[in-house]
Amino acid sequence: MNVKTKMKVSLGIGIIFIVVCIIIGYQVFFSNTNTNNSDSAALPQEVGVRYISKTDQDSLYVKDGKKWEKMFIQGVNIGAGKPGAFPGELAITYDEYYRWFAYISDMNANTIRVYTTLRPQFYNALFDFNQAAEKEGKDPIYVIHGVWVNESDILSIEDAFGEDSKIMYDVIKSGQDIVDIIHGDSYLPVNKGNADGTYTTDISQYVIGWILGIEWDPAFVVGTNDNNADRNKYDGKFLYTVDASPFEAFLAEVGDKIIDYEMTKYNMQRPVALSNWVTTDPLEHPNEPYVNEDLVEVNVEHVKWNNNYKPGMFVSYHVYPYYPDSFSFQTDYITYKGPDGKPDPYLAYLEDLKTVHSMPIVISEFGIPASRGKAHENRVTGFNQGFIDEETQGEMLVHMINDIHIANLAGGISFSWQDEWFKRTWNNSDLDVIDSRPYWSNTQTNEQHFGLLAFDPGSSESITYVDGQVNDWANDSLFYEDDDKKLYVNSDEAYLYLRVDSSNYNFKNDTLLIPIDTIDEQGNQKFPEYDTTFSKSADFVLKIHGQDDSHLLVDAYYDNYYFRYAVLSDLIEKNDAFHLKNSGIFNPIRLALNKKMIVPTEKTVIPFTGYETGLLLYGISNPDRMEYNSLSDFYYEDGNLEIRIPWQLLNVMDPSKKVVIDDMHARGKISPIQVNGFNIGIELIKDDSDKGTQDLTMKEYNWKQWDQPTYHERLKKSYYIVQQGFKELLDANKE
Repeated sequence: MNVKTKMKVSLGIGIIFIVVCIIIGYQVFFSNTNTNNSDSAALPQEVGVRYISKTDQDSLYVKDGKKWEKMFIQGVNIGAGKPGAFPGELAITYDEYYRWFAYISDMNANTIRVYTTLRPQFYNALFDFNQAAEKEGKDPIYVIHGVWVNESDILSIEDAFGEDSKIMYDVIKSGQDIVDIIHGDSYLPVNKGNADGTYTTDISQYVIGWILGIEWDPAFVVGTNDNNADRNKYDGKFLYTVDASPFEAFLAEVGDKIIDYEMTKYNMQRPVALSNWVTTDPLEHPNEPYVNEDLVEVNVEHVKWNNNYKPGMFVSYHVYPYYPDSFSFQTDYITYKGPDGKPDPYLAYLEDLKTVHSMPIVISEFGIPASRGKAHENRVTGFNQGFIDEETQGEMLVHMINDIHIANLAGGISFSWQDEWFKRTWNNSDLDVIDSRPYWSNTQTNEQHFGLLAFDPGSSESITYVDGQVNDWANDSLFYEDDDKKLYVNSDEAYLYLRVDSSNYNFKNDTLLIPIDTIDEQGNQKFPEYDTTFSKSADFVLKIHGQDDSHLLVDAYYDNYYFRYAVLSDLIEKNDAFHLKNSGIFNPIRLALNKKMIVPTEKTVIPFTGYETGLLLYGISNPDRMEYNSLSDFYYEDGNLEIRIPWQLLNVMDPSKKVVIDDMHARGKISPIQVNGFNIGIELIKDDSDKGTQDLTMKEYNWKQWDQPTYHERLKKSYYIVQQGFKELLDANKE
């Protein structure tokens, strides 16, 4: 090659080098400018860094082709449980996920959140569903993926850096595994109680963020801070801290290591949030009655990021309208009025939260359970933890997502998509058998009924509905008959059902008594109010007297509410008569709502509070009827009375194995015992009589045990209300 040729080649190489430098410079410049402009044209990303979502001070953006589109998160949380399986079994199938994604998409949700590693079928179904949706010109469903923390370790170690930082390293390893999983590059061996399998499906284009951690136990935060005073700083490759606590430094290190892993291996980043909730927020709650609920703060504002972390962070909070009690007592919250002119402490809190954060806030859990049982109340709004029907559940969920939008937060994720039979609630968790929870539906446990998708007993439909129509009893044998009445009995995974037919029964004025004997060698042989005696000692009496005065009553000796709060503790007064067998006393069935508490600043004393959960609600329980009320217990029409009683109201701990609460006073605790069946009778007391039958006949009802429950899916009434609410928000955000 001669000199001129060499010069031409060198000149050409030089020109190419300059052009390449200009292009790279152009890309770097535009990837770091106007990054919060959702209306901008294509925004090429910095060489070596890929990200499909990002944040600014208020919002989250998703890369839609060549544009960054601002997206208000409206989604649902998906748990890992279904009837007949604990969440650790990860039993949900590909087909179930795929079907659920269609429901969720049709509900106008744009995001789902999962809490931890799932089996490959979840990721495969999500990818296939989104690919099919995009081919049809529809939007995909995006994922915010959680990284879980072992709660048993939190309780036993009580320090994020304890035992040579075991918890921290376990969380980092879990996060790194999930990074590989969403990129379709992982194999997890069988590990009981955890996900396993071969992961080959890359869904990284649909994962728009991480949420690291759980609702932090204040004792865990305090323990970490107290034991590690010198570990209050972290300076990582992507994240660092300023004025942080040791716990906040722990969070920063976990987040940094997971970001670094994905960047190093896949040249990809995505927004990260560090989990939080009201209990450990950075706000002051001067009217909070329980010290532990405002004991310590976790302030993620103390975690910052370097320029090489492009997507930015967001903030994740779980915020429910009934807990903690600040929502009922904090003066500036309960006096705050929403757009409808009514008190709205939920909106007041969200706007308060907004003032302390410079990052977008996603309320990654908000919800209301459509359960029969109740565990907590909002004393101002009635947005309670339970005893909420499905229609009201939907209306309350829409109210909360609208509050989230009004407060200019980045979005909300409803808890939850599906009901979860395995869950427990503090005020009745000792009344069932822990290992049997997934095998029956306990409507008294509100934690099981947050979902928009119900799992109702029966393979295709329930065996009967309380609606006055008796055609669904056609195949049931008559249980008892006399001159003026007939009694039918049936049961499933949720209820004991009773049907009474009588042409001589005046529903408004007469009284029906149905004694139920569930356990031998205790119970009452008489019901003094009507001078009725029974052939078997009754542990319960169902008294039906019109729409508003119908109750399930329990023998005072077998009253678990009294036993737990007067015998095992001193929260209510003792009554010596309740310790006697065959006292003739029947008590209302009650559930606790709160212990005695004192509201600070005002020094207001709130006594120990319970409510009568044995009071029966009149209405129709058939979801196909216009008048449907999911809380309905009994209904009368054309001489037919139908009743359904939740198993737990009858002190049943596990109906699948016929296990009930044993003699509490004799055992000194609540413990299980298996029975053969229940003895049931019926008495009709006319309105002009105060005398009942002597030695009322009671016969045994025996139901079949089961190993696996039958169930079918049903979209709740709340689903359709949320569907419309989400649509209205989508339309509003397009304007």
